[in-house]
Amino acid sequence: MRVSIMYFIISLLINALGNVLTLVTSTKIVPSFLGSAFWTACETNLGIAFGWNLFWAFLILGVVITILNAILVGHWDWGRAIGNIIFMVPFSFLIQFFNNLFVGGDLFGLTMKPIINIPMATNWWLIVLYILINFLGVALIATAISIYQRANLVLHPADDLMQILRFKYFNGSAWKAMWASYIPPTIMGVVAFIITRQFTYYGIGTLFAFLFQGQITGIADKTIFPRLKHQAIDITEGDESIIAEEIDSDIEELEDAPQKK
Repeated sequence: MRVSIMYFIISLLINALGNVLTLVTSTKIVPSFLGSAFWTACETNLGIAFGWNLFWAFLILGVVITILNAILVGHWDWGRAIGNIIFMVPFSFLIQFFNNLFVGGDLFGLTMKPIINIPMATNWWLIVLYILINFLGVALIATAISIYQRANLVLHPADDLMQILRFKYFNGSAWKAMWASYIPPTIMGVVAFIITRQFTYYGIGTLFAFLFQGQITGIADKTIFPRLKHQAIDITEGDESIIAEEIDSDIEELEDAPQKK
């Protein structure tokens, strides 16, 4: 448990930092063409539409996805739901905190000035650097997802959704599950656009995340902390869980096997 908690804390920090790197770099190039990770872009835009800061946008939408997860699994699990919320509170706080480190802002009544001031991109090498940092942010998000999905103490509702889809509906395939899990944030993005008529935080970084985040998660499963195995995962309608050893020994075979009719 102590080791699992350590993995969880590390992944939480990596995920929050990765998300903020995509957001910050997206605002430092004019005209903006970078964009952030797909979930991040959609949640941020919906937060703008309803006047929420990053903390409340991520937290409220996390609750909505928690309800969707219960529907997909087939039963309501208070432990799972509370775990999702336990994840969302420090995660949403870290998102707001890291964002304030770069751009400043209010943090529960405390006004923070930017500590790490990233300049606007005014030449080609800064543009290239910000593109690479943006892609790095996406890779950090995908790596963090891999770590805390395997530790499986508590999960971000979106990553819990991806894990449910991955092992219940897509035979262990990380990239197929990632694509399917993009349906809810796409709906969020459409709603936000209808309200604001703005299309911000979308760009090549969003496209990079859309195409490769799932694959990076699958690679990280095998290369980042390879001794960390998937813990028992509850994706069934009853109380039984998939066993960690079964997941990790069969996952490559499942990803390569043809779909059964």
